[in-house]
Amino acid sequence: MITPIANRALFVALLALVAPAHAERIQADLKCSFTGIDFVYDCVIRLQPPKSGVRISVGADMPSMPGAHTVQPVMAKPGKLAGEYYARLDLEMPGEWAVKLRLSGALRDDLVLNYVFPETDDRPR
Repeated sequence: MITPIANRALFVALLALVAPAHAERIQADLKCSFTGIDFVYDCVIRLQPPKSGVRISVGADMPSMPGAHTVQPVMAKPGKLAGEYYARLDLEMPGEWAVKLRLSGALRDDLVLNYVFPETDDRPR
């Protein structure tokens, strides 16, 4: 039989093991703009919280057509601000894409961001 004190100690020990891994979970924000070239977009990736020393490989595929439209990964370039990266994506068509970020270096993680790429620049002029 486990005593209440032993049970509490076990809970605290397990929490200590899980908490650091959870604290390292990172999120990313993606903003892309049409370049004027068919289906080519310049993208800005911002990591939250900002991390330096991270390499990001950026790929994409269309969830609506699995395996039919897949973009080979490109390496994002670090920006001027901590946690900011730039990548150019050359897609096969506009629409909703699953942008896949593979983080390595100072931080290792995989993130998938759904993003709708417009056919043209739809910003007001």
